[in-house]
Amino acid sequence: MYAIPLAPDAELRPLEPWQAPEFLAHIDRARAHTDPWIPWADYSTDLDSARATLQSYADKQAADRGRIFGIWREGTLVGGVMFVHFDAAAGTCEIGVWSEPAGEGRGLITAAARHLLTHAFTTRGLSRAEWKTTPRNTRSRATAQRLGMTLDGTLRESSSYRGERLDIEVWSLLAREWEARADRA
Repeated sequence: MYAIPLAPDAELRPLEPWQAPEFLAHIDRARAHTDPWIPWADYSTDLDSARATLQSYADKQAADRGRIFGIWREGTLVGGVMFVHFDAAAGTCEIGVWSEPAGEGRGLITAAARHLLTHAFTTRGLSRAEWKTTPRNTRSRATAQRLGMTLDGTLRESSSYRGERLDIEVWSLLAREWEARADRA
């Protein structure tokens, strides 16, 4: 297994089905904070369902269609990032993120998302990365902006959460934009 340092006290690592107990404990701590934004938080409620969530991403990884990573701070899982969708043939992916309060305010989510973008654009040669969020999720919107993404538009009432229709914003970043940012850094 590998770990990518994100800060002196934090690292990014693959999140795999055998880690379901740790994942469930983390989701239980994060649930009230992430539930409106991350659908699987609502259905990863016991060990079997948490394992099934992680197994679905292991299956996506095996098919080169997605992947999930955890962020550990001082040895505790506090959040993560994922390729919700990954389509090498089409040259596109969607990145998703989440965190419990113990993982916020330290730049860990942004740093981890940058690693996924570098992998998508530099290693895999993708052309476009997307980020979807509801306008209500101000932390997610701010992260998309920090990553240099552009708001493509809003899909009005395209999602449902507990009977309420929600708008979904689609943000994107193109490989050439990422490369231009890297050249300036």
